[in-house]
Amino acid sequence: MTIRFRPRISRRRFLSTAAATGAGAFGALAMPYLSRAADRPQITHGVQSGDVGADGGVVWARADRPSQMMVEVATSESFNNARVLPPIAALPESDFTAKMLLENLPAGQDVFYRVRFRDLSHIDISSEPLVGRFRTAPSDRRDVSFVWGGDVAGQGWGINPDDGGMVTFATMRKHRPDFLLHSGDTIYADGVIAGEVKLPDGKIWKNVTIPQKAKVAETLDEFRAAHKYNFLDDNVRAFNAEVPIFVQWDDHEVTNNWSASKQLPAAYKERDINLLAARGARAFHEMYPMRESIVEPGRVYRTLSYGPHLDVFMLDERSYRGPNGPNLQTAYGPESYFLGPDQLAWLKRSLLNSRATWKVIASDMPLSIIVYDDATNKKGSEAFAQGDGPPRGRELETADLLRFIKTAGVANTVWLTADVHYAAAHYYNPDKAQFQDFEPFWEFVSGPLHAGTFGPNELDNTFGPEVRFIKAPGPDKQNLPPSAGMQFFGHVKIDGATGQMTVTLRDRADVALWSTTLDPKLG
Repeated sequence: MTIRFRPRISRRRFLSTAAATGAGAFGALAMPYLSRAADRPQITHGVQSGDVGADGGVVWARADRPSQMMVEVATSESFNNARVLPPIAALPESDFTAKMLLENLPAGQDVFYRVRFRDLSHIDISSEPLVGRFRTAPSDRRDVSFVWGGDVAGQGWGINPDDGGMVTFATMRKHRPDFLLHSGDTIYADGVIAGEVKLPDGKIWKNVTIPQKAKVAETLDEFRAAHKYNFLDDNVRAFNAEVPIFVQWDDHEVTNNWSASKQLPAAYKERDINLLAARGARAFHEMYPMRESIVEPGRVYRTLSYGPHLDVFMLDERSYRGPNGPNLQTAYGPESYFLGPDQLAWLKRSLLNSRATWKVIASDMPLSIIVYDDATNKKGSEAFAQGDGPPRGRELETADLLRFIKTAGVANTVWLTADVHYAAAHYYNPDKAQFQDFEPFWEFVSGPLHAGTFGPNELDNTFGPEVRFIKAPGPDKQNLPPSAGMQFFGHVKIDGATGQMTVTLRDRADVALWSTTLDPKLG
């Protein structure tokens, strides 16, 4: 079918503040609204929350016209003594999206928010409300649970109602995680969603389609539409209303394997990769509930703290990289940048300053899985890995970071990633490595959440990865559809009492494929 379209406070203090302010600027919520359905604004793509910390988080929604987003926040589902927040505008310039930072919430608390949009031209007309929820980060050492993965609506595998839609999101939702760590490729801006795809067994995969997904995204509105397409799925909207997102981007938010040196294929009328990247970045920031940087507007890398046991370091391996060339340099310079000097310095400082038990490094690309820029001819470098041997090119940053972590005594780092469309667990052993000046650590790979399944890829031995688990289709069965069942996500649980981290790799049927429990080093 085609569709057109700050200080932590206690719960008691929160409620007393809410009672005092509930009749303020937003008191209009208690007034009757006109019920002419055709005249009322619509919330078009559900609600989302994200970047949740101990005292609040960001909420997001989109209207269908110039409006004011009006938000109530409460610590009970009944919305008794709800706090009413000043409205903010949703204008055409942001595609009618709006996001609001909810602050001064109690730590470790279930928080409920209710969103309406009020028509700017007729302020007595308001939309129906939508309710979402999230849990603020704990101030004490309670259990923490989250899921991660990446790669959504890739390779032409869109929303197929006959297959249940984007099923992995429904499976993850059953675990009631504290948040989703989305490892990137949130969309495939370079991917067409056709109405039908013929499967090898002769069956037909039927996609929900929209006109904007009949071509690669080039205009700002086409990039926006790619994000909105995913929000048409019932499973995604239900998940977003209950589970906050910690989001980063990778290549397909713009185009496959993009860097500043990207030569765009013939499908693109727009030939300027930097202009495409700017449009893709704007759409990405409009469509997700991120805490935005005032130091560098549009910055993706940031630290998200989720209680005494967990800090998450969100990386950006797109915005500052050098060209996707051979990358065999033996001296560090602009051509071998991947994180880039500023982001690398930030990551070192942040790791050094972290007091959390676990330091999760959220990398949108894996460390030692070889990803070629030109996969057909096995040429060029798209990820960190440059092939067997001592560190070269982008691996120079990895070596520098791993050496720093060891020298500075930073304990309990774990790398989580996606990108390659299969599930794996890698143990990095300096005794097996070409570069050995680092402490052992783990990297876990999951995904796709809803895209074609590929792999496995080659590993390079520079940092001594040992494959402890892998689930991939094999070289003779590539680009498997979601209906084949090989859609993967990772689940992490940190025990509040012991600090132990249990990592489980699961498929969309919720089968636990592999699991390990890591004991924290006490420093």
